[in-house]
Amino acid sequence: MILPGATIGVLGGGQLGRMFVTAARSMGYKTVVLDPDTNSPAGLIADTHICSGFEDENGLKQMAALCAAVTTEFENVPAASLRKLAESVIVAPSAESVEIAQHRGREKSYAQQAGLQTTAYANIVLADDIAAAIEITGFPSILKLSCLGYDGKGQAIVNSEQDVLAKFKEFGSLECVLEKMLDLKQEVSVILGRNAAGEVSVFPVAENVHVNGILHTSTVPANASGFITEKAQKQAMALAESMNYVGVLAVEFFITQDNKLIFNEMAPRPHNSSHYTLDATVTSQFEQQVRTLCGLTPGDGRLISPVVMVNLLGDLWPVDWAKVFAEKGLKLHLYGKEEARAGRKMGHYNVLSESVAQAKKIAEKVFNNIR
Repeated sequence: MILPGATIGVLGGGQLGRMFVTAARSMGYKTVVLDPDTNSPAGLIADTHICSGFEDENGLKQMAALCAAVTTEFENVPAASLRKLAESVIVAPSAESVEIAQHRGREKSYAQQAGLQTTAYANIVLADDIAAAIEITGFPSILKLSCLGYDGKGQAIVNSEQDVLAKFKEFGSLECVLEKMLDLKQEVSVILGRNAAGEVSVFPVAENVHVNGILHTSTVPANASGFITEKAQKQAMALAESMNYVGVLAVEFFITQDNKLIFNEMAPRPHNSSHYTLDATVTSQFEQQVRTLCGLTPGDGRLISPVVMVNLLGDLWPVDWAKVFAEKGLKLHLYGKEEARAGRKMGHYNVLSESVAQAKKIAEKVFNNIR
C-alpha cells in the first residue's frame, strides 16, 4: 500500500487530471502532473508540474524519480511511456490495458472474448477493405476512426459504399471501424474501481444523453430494469477481470429497442458520465482512482441521492452564475480552463434531489436559463 504523505502522479493535465489531483491532495498525497501545456488545469494545482511531452525521456525520468505510483487521465497516452515508467514505479492502469482501449476494433474484439455482445463491425485498413466490411454491417452504419476519435469527432453515418469511401478519404484514409447502426432505446455506462488484489467496487449505472456526439446529461439511477443494470455491472466487472485491470474503468453500453445490452466502448480512466460521483456517492470516482492506484481497498460506491449531471460547454459562455447558484441542491464544478470554445468542456453541475424527476426538472430549468 502507498499511504498519505507519498507522491503520486498523473499523465495528462486536463480536467480529469485536475479532479484526480484534488482528490489525492485532500487524502494527504503530494501530486505530480506531466503535461506539455504550461496552463493545464491539473498542472496549475499540482505540487509539481513537469512541463514536457508524454514521450519526453527527461520528463518521464523526472516523474519516475518523484513518484511512488503513476496513472493517466486519458487513453491516448503513449503505451511506451507507461512501460518506461513501469520499469521503476507502479503504473495503473497497465500499458496493455490502455492499448486495448486505444483502438476501437481491438477493444470490440477483446470485449467479445470476455463474453460481451457488440454490434456487427469490421475493420477497414485500406479502401479495398470497404466492400467486405459492408457485407458484414449492411446499412445504415457508422464509420469511425479506429484511434483518437472522441466526443463525436472522427465518425460519420454512412448509407452507401460511396459514402463509406468518401468519409474514409475525408478521415485521411486512416484505419477505421465500420459499425452496424442499432435502433437504440438508451445509452448507459458503468464505472468501477479495481485494485491489484482484485477487489472491486461498482458505481450505479448512469443513463446518458448526448447532443452532437458530446455527453449532455447523466442521470442516476438510470431508467432501466434491474435486470439490465445488474447485467451491465456484471459485464463491466468481467471485462476488468479479463484484463486483470487496476484503476478506474468506464464501460459504455447501448440498450436496443428489444432490450439487448450491447458493448460500445471503454475508457481506462474516470469518465464524464460519472462526474455525478463527486457529490452523489459515498466515494467519488477520483478518490477511487487514488485508492486503486495506491493499493487501498476501493471505497463504497453507494448512491446517497438521485442526481442529474449536466455538462457545461464553452458555447454557453459567458454564464450568469447567479442563476446557477440560485438552486440549493446544485453543485457546480469548473475546470480552470482559460479559454471557452464551442464544444469545449468547461465544467459541469450536479443536481441532487429527492427524486430523479425533481432533479431533472431543476437541471433542465437551470440549463434553459443560462443558454
